[in-house]
This record gives sequence, C-alpha cells and structure tokens, in this order.
Amino acid sequence: MKTLKDFNFENKKAIIRVDFNVPLNDKFEVTDATRIEAAKSTIIEVLEGGGSCVLMSHLGRPKGKQDQFSLRHIVDDITNIIGVNVKFVDDCVGPKVEEAAANLENGEILLLENLRFYDEEKKGDVAFAEQLSKLGDIYVNDAFGTAHRAHASTTIIAQFFEGNKCFGNLLAREIESIDKVLNNSEKPVLAILGGAKVSSKITVIENILDKVNHLIIGGGMSFTFIKAQGGTVGDSICEDDKMELALDILKQAKEKGVEVHIPVDVIAADDFSNDANTQICDITKIPDGWQGLDAGPKSREIFDEIVNKCKTILWNGPLGVFEMETFAGGTIALGNSIEKATKNGSFSLVGGGDSVAAVKQFGFADKVSYVSTGGGAMLEMLEGKTLPGIEAILK
Repeated sequence: MKTLKDFNFENKKAIIRVDFNVPLNDKFEVTDATRIEAAKSTIIEVLEGGGSCVLMSHLGRPKGKQDQFSLRHIVDDITNIIGVNVKFVDDCVGPKVEEAAANLENGEILLLENLRFYDEEKKGDVAFAEQLSKLGDIYVNDAFGTAHRAHASTTIIAQFFEGNKCFGNLLAREIESIDKVLNNSEKPVLAILGGAKVSSKITVIENILDKVNHLIIGGGMSFTFIKAQGGTVGDSICEDDKMELALDILKQAKEKGVEVHIPVDVIAADDFSNDANTQICDITKIPDGWQGLDAGPKSREIFDEIVNKCKTILWNGPLGVFEMETFAGGTIALGNSIEKATKNGSFSLVGGGDSVAAVKQFGFADKVSYVSTGGGAMLEMLEGKTLPGIEAILK
C-alpha cells in the first residue's frame, strides 16, 4: 500500500483528491470543518517535503455550474485551517487551469473549482480524467468519503499515474482502521449496529459474523428481531418483511458462535416527540399505542459490561432517537462505555453518518480510537466490497 512516505515531493506537484463536501449555511459559511481538518496532515506533509498541492473536490449536488456550490466560498476556511494562503481557479480543467497549476511554486496550494460542475466527473469520463491528470506529477487520493464512487477524480485519473500514485494520510488511516477491525483485531471483537432498518445493514451483518465474537443490535432495527421471536413491539418501527431474515441472522450467529445481544428494555413513548409521555417497558411487551425510542436502563448496564470486556469495538448506528434529548440517554451511555473501554486499551472505531453525528454532539470524538469520515464508503468496506477509489491506487 503506497503512502506519502514512499515519495519524494521536492519540486513536485501533488494533485490531491480531497473531500471538501462540507455543510454551508445560508451565508455560505462552513458549519462543520471536520473534512477540511482531516485533510490537513496530507497537505502539510507534501508542502514540507518541498512540493506544491493542487486540490480537487466536489461540493453538494450541483446541476451544471451553480454559484451556491462554488468552492470559492470555502477558500478562506481552508486557508485558516491549513495555515497557508490558498489560491483559487474558477474552473477545474482547460488552459486557464493548466496555466495556474504550471505557475504554482513549491509551498503553494491551488484549489480547483467544483468537479461536479461537469457531468463527466460522475460519469467517470476518461478524457475528463486525463485533463485533470495534466495538473500534477503525483496523484494522491485522500477522499475516503468518495472512495466507493468510480468517478473521474477518484478512480479513473489513477490510470494516468502509473507508479506515481498513493494514498493520503486520511485514506490510509481509514483503510488501516477498518482492516484492524475486520482482519487484524485483538479478541474479543464487538460490533454494535444500530439505526432504524435491518435492510440497510443486512450485508454488513452477514460479512462481519465471521469476524466478531459479540454483536449488539440496537436502535429501531432491534424491534424486527424481537417481533420475529414472538415479542410484542406496539407501534415501534418494524420491518415485517424482514422478520424471517432476522431469524436467519440469529441462526447463523449461533452456528458461528457469535453472541447476539438485543436490548431487554426500552424507553417507550406515546408519540414520536421529545415531549411525549414515556415509560420503561420490557422490549418484548410494548403496549399498543407506544413505541420504543431508546434503550432502557437495564440494557445500558448489560451493554456496558459487554463493551468493557471486548478489545476491538466497531460502532455503527445509534441506540435511540438521540436527536431528541429525551431519547438520547442510551446512545450517550454507550459512548461512555466505549470511552471507558478505549481508555483501558481497547481499539474503538466509530463510523456511519448518525454515529459520527452522535459522537460529535456528545463530545466523544476525541475519546474513541478513530472516527471514520465516510459513511457510505465505510459501510461498503464492512460489507466486504472493494472500493474502486482504493483499488485504483493498488493496481
């Protein structure tokens, strides 16, 4: 696996695919700069190695060239975070861009305009990728969030850099962290899968059953498992058409010696609202008109014990509707448990949009071993898929 360490960047231009798809408010101010901060170490390493950086990224889902999606809005943020003045060119291919890249001196950074202003980017157009390739000497992919897309800048461009392509620090860390959980883990290994639907996690569950010793199934998808086993779940979210599959997963887990843990009690509410009436229910006996919206106190205690006897922990998906304060307790308790286990030497990896949002919201981001930056990409890796953006560097 080639990384920055394998190259001498002196007098070289690195063309780096970053993921600067950051959220902006209505004043075009960045509201969460995590993705820019995550790319900093790669950019700095190239500059300190005597090279220059041409940065390319997408932002949002523009239809053609739309100013609201222009990367010029975030130039100042990148400059402030990296600590180096960032130049900007209002296109990403063509003579003007090639000239701007050619005039770039060592220690300088050039940001290209939004790649998705061109349909060719998402289509994986070879000619478009070739135009991009003219802008640098070494191709660095540091965009894990788009590594599962076979786009021009994430995958196709790599073919024009035979022997001169590598992973950036962020993407290398992502690969190593997921590999550590799936293939090089210290046992016992625990996977915590939460979220609303079993259907979105089926392939993940099937792929990791051979890798884990314990599996916690929480959040909305736990009710499909409970109902499948004859429990009463009231008005809780449930995929009736996936109940047979849930039983099959439990059977597979038993055959493989994996201990499956499902909440034993829940905080149930009479309405999907922060101000609803609540009661603690046995998860198998939720009354009609009530829905389970968080893991209950007994479940939290049980999960704490399991988390703290495991040496490798993967967390993907919250235990309740943490966006509402009334139903955030289970997810916070789980975060506390993982923090404690991590302090005691366990390796903890958190990934998936909702889990990442939860660890940031409740202050756990610096208290776990690694927080993944790519929801969809991480899920596909956990499903056992080879991501095109990673494969293109390894070729």
